[in-house]
Amino acid sequence: MATTIQVSKDLVKELKNRKMYDKESYEEIIWDLLEDSMELSEETKRHIKQSEKEIKEGKTVTLAEVKKKLNL
Repeated sequence: MATTIQVSKDLVKELKNRKMYDKESYEEIIWDLLEDSMELSEETKRHIKQSEKEIKEGKTVTLAEVKKKLNL
């Protein structure tokens, strides 16, 4: 169900400034802002912990190594 809300001219201006592309809707902008404050899923938390463990164990590849491997 769609609804209409009232916002100040200043807020409209700020929302326009946050647009990543011309056709982006205000709803998309608001969802992006809300997403930044949402709780991470348990799966994401597990992936982060696994990544932190791999970094501590030195299981990383530098950008230079990737470029060399890809002949860039």
